[in-house]
Amino acid sequence: MAKPEHILILRFSALGDVAMTVPVIKLLLANYPNLQLTMVSVPFHEPLFRNIERLNFYGVEVKKDFKGVNGLLKLSKKIKKEIAFDAVADLHDVLRTKVIRKFLAGKTAVINKGRKQKKELTRKKNKKLRPLKTGFERYADVFAELGFPIILKKDEGITKASPLITELPFDVKGKKLIGIAPFAKHAAKMYPLEKMQKVVNLLQQKPDTHILLFGGGNEAGVFENWKAGHSNINVIAGKYTFDEELNIISQLDLMVSMDSANMHLASLYGVPVVSVWGGTHPYLGFYGWGQDIENAVQLDIPCRPSSVFGNKACSAHGETGCMQEITPEMIIEKIDMNLA
Repeated sequence: MAKPEHILILRFSALGDVAMTVPVIKLLLANYPNLQLTMVSVPFHEPLFRNIERLNFYGVEVKKDFKGVNGLLKLSKKIKKEIAFDAVADLHDVLRTKVIRKFLAGKTAVINKGRKQKKELTRKKNKKLRPLKTGFERYADVFAELGFPIILKKDEGITKASPLITELPFDVKGKKLIGIAPFAKHAAKMYPLEKMQKVVNLLQQKPDTHILLFGGGNEAGVFENWKAGHSNINVIAGKYTFDEELNIISQLDLMVSMDSANMHLASLYGVPVVSVWGGTHPYLGFYGWGQDIENAVQLDIPCRPSSVFGNKACSAHGETGCMQEITPEMIIEKIDMNLA
């Protein structure tokens, strides 16, 4: 059977998981110069895929404009009418994409999420703690099933920063630019804010450091309190478009984040990330592209990992208990090691 010439890719959420597709897609296209791709995702994610040759981004507000089975049938018909694809790569495998790929028909490959193995890592008793296949490897397996195997090479998957630099309203010349992204979707993945504020306070005392605070617009109020009285701290949250934020992230010397989307966004540009881990664990396969495992700040305690996504409280320590013994000084030590 002939290889596909145009693969339609499905991945709608979450932001970090969508970001993880980028280096795999870049390597896929680099290795197969005649291949065309169309990425179907929500419009917000479009900047992640900009300027990738032979990739067309197809933005869809699937929850808003194509509700229910009838809506997904309508979307599938629209896709088939507008895009001349000959294979489908489902990198999501949720109910919505199961329905879409059934309507699209044709040659299809679907991600194996390794649910059984992840359950073995997160169960309360008799954990089988070992590194699982990464999300990048799982994505690559889907394309291999369609006839396009690739080797995941770190440097070739990095996104080059745009030459159009987002102007920052402050002078950072001669300073180490450090991003801090303390928020995460679930409490079990968030380092206590009062402790992260101490990290910020310790960092801002360094004369060669400028700190940028990343998060959602609704989190900007917390950051304004952290910034008060400090000329070398600036709030990015809520002040820039996603496109501009990506450009700012690409200029960082270091990012400090949780197990969250910002870890993956910084990783796309080869920015070192000091990541703080609680109920989740890098072994589950969601560590940042090309990141050094030594940069993960975590505790070796028997309850970890207690959950795959951080949406479940630890049965032994509660929501943030798996992080309580991580000190601000431990995080600062990792930062200093990277900036030395």
